[in-house]
Amino acid sequence: MKMKCAYFLTLMLTCYMASGQQTARLSGKITGRNSRPVSNATVTLLNTNMAAISDSAGHYSIEGVNTGTYTIAVSAIGYATLNTRVLVPASENHGADFQLAEDGEQLGAVIVSAEKKESSLQNTPASISVLTAKDIEEFRLWNNKDLSAIIPNLYAGNPGDGRNVISIRGITSSSYDPAVATYIDGVNQFTLDTYIPQLFDVARIEVLRGPQGTLYGRNAMGGVINIITKQPTNKTSGYAEISEGNYGEQRYLAGFKMPIVKNKFFLGASLLYEGLNGYYYNQYTHSSFDKQHSIGGNYYLKYLANNNWAITLNIKHIANRNFGSFPLAGNVKSAFKHPFVLNQNAVAKLVDNIFNSSLSLNYSGRHFNFNAQSSYQSNYRYYATPIDGDFSPLDAVTIINNYGNKWNKVSIFTQELKFTSPAASVSPIKWTTGAYFFYQHTPNKQATHFGKDAALIGSPDSNYSIINTTTAKAYGAALYAQATYSVNKTIDFVAGLRYDYQYSKEEVLGEYQPDSSPTPVFQTQPDTSGHASYSAFSPMASFVLHASKNTHLFATYTRGYRTGGLTQLGTDPTQPPLVAYQPEYSNNFEAGIKNTLFNSRLRANISFFYTNITNVQVPTLILPSAITVTKNAGGLTSKGFDAEITGYIIKGIEASYNFGYTNAKYTQLDLSENGNAVNLKGNKQIFTPDITSMFAVQYSLPVNEQQSVKIILRGEWFYIGKEYFDLANTISQSSYHLLNSRIGIAVKNYGLYFWGRNLTNVKYIAYAYDFGAVHLGNPQTYGATFSASF
Repeated sequence: MKMKCAYFLTLMLTCYMASGQQTARLSGKITGRNSRPVSNATVTLLNTNMAAISDSAGHYSIEGVNTGTYTIAVSAIGYATLNTRVLVPASENHGADFQLAEDGEQLGAVIVSAEKKESSLQNTPASISVLTAKDIEEFRLWNNKDLSAIIPNLYAGNPGDGRNVISIRGITSSSYDPAVATYIDGVNQFTLDTYIPQLFDVARIEVLRGPQGTLYGRNAMGGVINIITKQPTNKTSGYAEISEGNYGEQRYLAGFKMPIVKNKFFLGASLLYEGLNGYYYNQYTHSSFDKQHSIGGNYYLKYLANNNWAITLNIKHIANRNFGSFPLAGNVKSAFKHPFVLNQNAVAKLVDNIFNSSLSLNYSGRHFNFNAQSSYQSNYRYYATPIDGDFSPLDAVTIINNYGNKWNKVSIFTQELKFTSPAASVSPIKWTTGAYFFYQHTPNKQATHFGKDAALIGSPDSNYSIINTTTAKAYGAALYAQATYSVNKTIDFVAGLRYDYQYSKEEVLGEYQPDSSPTPVFQTQPDTSGHASYSAFSPMASFVLHASKNTHLFATYTRGYRTGGLTQLGTDPTQPPLVAYQPEYSNNFEAGIKNTLFNSRLRANISFFYTNITNVQVPTLILPSAITVTKNAGGLTSKGFDAEITGYIIKGIEASYNFGYTNAKYTQLDLSENGNAVNLKGNKQIFTPDITSMFAVQYSLPVNEQQSVKIILRGEWFYIGKEYFDLANTISQSSYHLLNSRIGIAVKNYGLYFWGRNLTNVKYIAYAYDFGAVHLGNPQTYGATFSASF
């Protein structure tokens, strides 16, 4: 009986989705200057599974298009992307021709998926920065830490192990639960353990500034970095890229995309290798300290059943190896007196294997769109040789976590179900609703070993280990909805609400093991467990005024939420485990204006923001066990503005200027110092420069237009304002400037470029710990890149 009911419901749903659908063939011609046909142009009906590629005569055709009004994007290499609305009537054939402007004549339209559906950047009422594939190549973005200052009010720092800590508008965290969420191809990179920071085969990067709790949920307090990689289509294409630089820097890329069965089955693959001999020299071993390499891949299988249904399987992986993780100077003075020189007896060999996979089912219909995305993420991260915990030649403290693949292997499963209004809807209400589920398993086992010199750092004994085991499990669910009501062509109202629930459980065990014993001899912390649950509502509301076709204003309120948790077990008896810390909440008020000027030759966007955070979570690194303990310690306010201006000064000369100002300080900050309570009210937020500024200019000089030969000249200037790295505001970096350059020649599908970064070799702190250890930013680097594509 149940099977009959299920069959009946499935049959009725299929009939409903197929009923009353009148379809047409949308076709036309893509041309450029002087009506010259444009081949290999991609014509995409946004928020559907339908797209086509123009032939050598510029013609395209899309079959089976439901009647209605669609937003269409037309893009081609060498041309500005066109974004327009097209009415497809109830007829067998409908013609729609499009003329594209050349790159250098006007800025192309930018499509984003910030609201979990495709829309125009300028029409989306949020502070969003977008980097296209062209931008990523020109800025030479190889890692998401390179986004600092390119995105206004964003700072990314590498603490020494490659897990970048990111701050946006003064909202940040130094724990493994980030305050800025990173999504890759729709999948939330749940923690700093499971995300892949390397950037390769990327179509675009969207950075949403400010809390995004309604649509993105937990840990999107500061914003969202949304990375979209390139998917295969009917066009067969491939590429290869070779980069070589000083310090033994190497980066090799190769990939292809192709249809296995045209219009039905598609395959794509890309591979990455990168290596570096290291910037640091270890006096103890008389060798490079942080020699490293990585091997990764990104693979797609896509099946298009028809214009309505698509299934996509995506697999990503990266294997990182670092012979000298945490290249840290003991303090600021030694970092600048002897830059990139260390003296450590232990050289940690990092083994870091990340695997991400997702399966997406996408339906695009006349009445609604539906997407179901399942993902599995895992990270097995350990140190084959111990970490030097005292950062010196002493055999005092080392950190050990090589206990087999049962431990230190994070596993995460997520499931999202999403419904949105159909692409061709004529209703004044556009909506998105969905549900999200996750399960996380984090078994952690780590030993703090005290060697023969342990007495020199105050240890009462030597040649022993304190082994701490923490097994954490968490699961959660969320429901969300957001809708836009268009009162008329000028005014929109947007409202949304999300409910999140999370349950967390931890089990801890502490053991003492002398070097003379093969097993622990007694427990320092009996095997015990704790649990906690959290929930939150995250509303948003926005008023949008479309003052003209090219000017849009918005005022928005959003609420952010960062989940709570339980503290880990460490070696410090004053920091007990299993203490629950509460969620962190923020209320954000923002107003902005977006302008497209001078016939799409200039784009200027500016936003003002004020954020108030309560129950601020303050992570503290507990030494010598290197365990992060989080507590709720007060309140924070952050206010400022960010501006982005991009345009063509004259044909062939493109310039961009981004500016961000943030004043983030604690309204209350209650900490414990040497057994005494300390209120650091008025102190500035960490990892938050007060100013970020970036100016980039590029000149593309045509040499032979018939042979598509051009010379590229590019310069970039960065200014990073004063920044603090500890809550007491005793470790800081004063403002500094960085200069980058890139010159080269492009001949059709080939390119040869010479690049330099930090040309004046500025020494600056990129990251510092509250106990004083310092990691410097990269020194002057230079190299060459050769690329080819078909």
